[in-house]
Amino acid sequence: MKKIRYIIPIKMISTICAFLLFVAILNLPIEYYTVLRIVVFFGSLLVIESLLKKGVWVIVFGIIAILFNPIIPMYLYIKSYWVPIDITSGIMFLLVLFIDKPKNEKKKIEDKKQREFSRDKIY
Repeated sequence: MKKIRYIIPIKMISTICAFLLFVAILNLPIEYYTVLRIVVFFGSLLVIESLLKKGVWVIVFGIIAILFNPIIPMYLYIKSYWVPIDITSGIMFLLVLFIDKPKNEKKKIEDKKQREFSRDKIY
């Protein structure tokens, strides 16, 4: 299966979504929250698509996509209910930035150790 290359990388999308979710804690007009729903919904769908092989993350971002669904919105009517959801969702989007980082570092270290030259061998 070919890996899809996006115009905007997933890490940038998740950073933008996290920033918008943290700003949503403030008292803002309803239009901001409508745009927030759209951006976070599509951002979570893109993150789901990029992390399909990691089952737990697909479930987490599936729940986020359902909560921020702009087509059939979920209204909680009280701002204090949305604040922990916004903070938790923002943290989840920030955690996406660090998912693959340790694997790449180990691979680079292993590549450096395997390098040998025949001129350096002692016979």
